[in-house]
Amino acid sequence: MEGDAFSAFAITALRLAGHLTAAGDRLAKPAGQTSARWQVLAAARRGDLSVAQIARALGLARQGVQRLADVLESEGLIAYADNPQHQRAKLVRLTTEGAARLGVIEAAQAGWADGLGAAFTSAELDAARAVMARVMEMLEGGEATGG
Repeated sequence: MEGDAFSAFAITALRLAGHLTAAGDRLAKPAGQTSARWQVLAAARRGDLSVAQIARALGLARQGVQRLADVLESEGLIAYADNPQHQRAKLVRLTTEGAARLGVIEAAQAGWADGLGAAFTSAELDAARAVMARVMEMLEGGEATGG
């Protein structure tokens, strides 16, 4: 039954998310960061996003991202800049030190991803990503709200 297959898929995806977060924390630790802080640093690299926009892109609560951004700013890893589109919603920018920390994490992540990725074909990974992307689109669009 499709519902049972989807439930098994969802449980596996949730377990995978936990493993990926734990792996991200391990990869980020040498740079003094966590997975969540790493995500905000990576988003800050764009330089043209507000905290609210970063939160939406990451699927996180704005308040949580604001707390992380404030800590990163206090540590000199990001800086807030004026936003020509919105006076109160400052833009989040990566500092030189933030970029250096992000570089350390991304170098470790590249080796880690190469090692795991070698166990799969590109087609397998592309198919899995496509299914996950479709499920996210459906959930974000409210198509599968259930009863």
